[in-house]
Amino acid sequence: MRSASKSFEIRKAEASDGGAVLACLAAAFAPYRSLYTRDAFSDTVMDELSVGQRLQEMCVLVAVADANIVGTIGCQARGEEGHLRGMAVLPEWQGTEVASKLLAGAEAELAKAGCKYVSLDTTKPLRRAIRFYEQHGFAPSGRVTDFFGMELFEYTKRL
Repeated sequence: MRSASKSFEIRKAEASDGGAVLACLAAAFAPYRSLYTRDAFSDTVMDELSVGQRLQEMCVLVAVADANIVGTIGCQARGEEGHLRGMAVLPEWQGTEVASKLLAGAEAELAKAGCKYVSLDTTKPLRRAIRFYEQHGFAPSGRVTDFFGMELFEYTKRL
């Protein structure tokens, strides 16, 4: 039975969701571990301390199915710019509507906060994610920075 036929809801994460958010990030990024530097991977999948900080500093949304977190995304308003961070969907839920609904929820939160555009950063190994973002209106800004020894590419979209 394909996950696409199962129902899920999007809600704001609670402090008690930290462990499940970590597990979701770890599972979603595990296939890319060998393509990341050690520090870049650690920053991406986080730890208990950094996930706690993210839950306090950002609006973190989660997709929940049968009381289990199957996806997550963080967003933060910075004046007119909104920024996305930490989007992850469990492998068995990839290819369903979870990612699109999480993205739409984050964009709605940022628009409500008065943001005019949204940015995100991604790495070359995440080709599938890059295609997803492009299909949802994001375009490369041309800004490339260093992410623990890896190139980090910025994508932006007007809200």
